[in-house]
Amino acid sequence: MSMKNRPVKVSDALREYLKGAGLEERLEEAAVLPEWADRVGPAIAAVTEPLRTSAAGVLVVAVRSSAWLSELKLMEREIIRRLNEGRARGRIQRIRFVMADQS
Repeated sequence: MSMKNRPVKVSDALREYLKGAGLEERLEEAAVLPEWADRVGPAIAAVTEPLRTSAAGVLVVAVRSSAWLSELKLMEREIIRRLNEGRARGRIQRIRFVMADQS
């Protein structure tokens, strides 16, 4: 049996596919979404909702009030530091805060 036809773990095959397709980094970035509340703390988590990551490490976060939106923009560097702590890959470069849909 040649090396090319040898059995591989599905997880290894998927990892290689994602890497080859350029999606591995995007998945690492998206991993921050379920970690949001733990990394930013309960006060910020209570008034925000991480929505998605977009190209080039931009995290889009909905905020419930304009006062909080202004405050969080001032805290962006610190929040990014918390989000990236311990991450070698898939680091967040910027946060785009948007007003949450009030309906």
